[in-house]
Amino acid sequence: MAAPATFVVVVALVVAALCGGVCRAQDMDNEWARYRGFFGGGGTLLPQSDVDLLEFPLNLEYLEAEFFCWSALGYGLDGIDVNLTGGGPHPIGGQTAALTPFVRDVATQFCYQEVGHLRAIKQNVRGFPRPQLDISATNIGKIVEQAMNTTLDPPFNPYENSLNFLIASYIIPYVGLTGYVGANPKLLTPQARRLVAGLLGVESAQDAVIRALLYERGLSRVASYGVGVAEVTAHISELRNELGRRGVKDEGLVVAPGEGPEGQTVGNIIAGDRYSLAYDRTPEEILGIVYGTGSPAQAGGFFPQGADGRIARGLLM
Repeated sequence: MAAPATFVVVVALVVAALCGGVCRAQDMDNEWARYRGFFGGGGTLLPQSDVDLLEFPLNLEYLEAEFFCWSALGYGLDGIDVNLTGGGPHPIGGQTAALTPFVRDVATQFCYQEVGHLRAIKQNVRGFPRPQLDISATNIGKIVEQAMNTTLDPPFNPYENSLNFLIASYIIPYVGLTGYVGANPKLLTPQARRLVAGLLGVESAQDAVIRALLYERGLSRVASYGVGVAEVTAHISELRNELGRRGVKDEGLVVAPGEGPEGQTVGNIIAGDRYSLAYDRTPEEILGIVYGTGSPAQAGGFFPQGADGRIARGLLM
């Protein structure tokens, strides 16, 4: 293991020489000196900050893979490629969803896309075992009740039908894509930026598909609750804004007059800022949302024992 460390020293000296004194020594100290002996795919040297930022979204990718695969197929990563789990604990509460053939086809594609994302990230960083995940109907039902600020009777069950599944799906991929938007400008290497751009593209497409399918049903009532689909999505987005604690970075399918694209529509099939650009979120914001606690230091929600990776572990109480 001495060779990689020696190589890092040589690389640092060569880069410093090529910079001719222009490169900031402090940046070199903060990044390359923190290198811990990991080469990304193709033998590319990754600074520790890039490794951390690439490992963190594994938490969300594990979550999405398990939810979509269980919903569509009736089994998760353990039934697809157990090596991808890293020996992590089985998720809590996964089950087959009662979906129409069309929605099951969409969910199946999402499932295998997430499997691909896990493979792609792990080809670039070591990663960590699948954390304990709670994708049970009980947990997701509590999240919807938290968003609606009421107790639902009967309890919301994401596996009960296609509409409920799509509403539950609305909760997850968007959080991940805002994380990729937030991570991209912090990455130092082209390899890491290319990976994140590829992940962001597909996560954004998944979110767009989910929103489009829900938008088509926007005026439909969610069975037993007498609440419209668009209203439910607005409540979920408001909850994520509240838990993220950094202002408005989330919007439902319908917005107030003047708040849609260029202020011209109330329809809001794709969420975006005043310039229709994707919102960004930090790991702290994301953890507060997926924990359901508003705090990156207090685990809960989808991650009852907390998320993994240096960033997440460093923020836990």
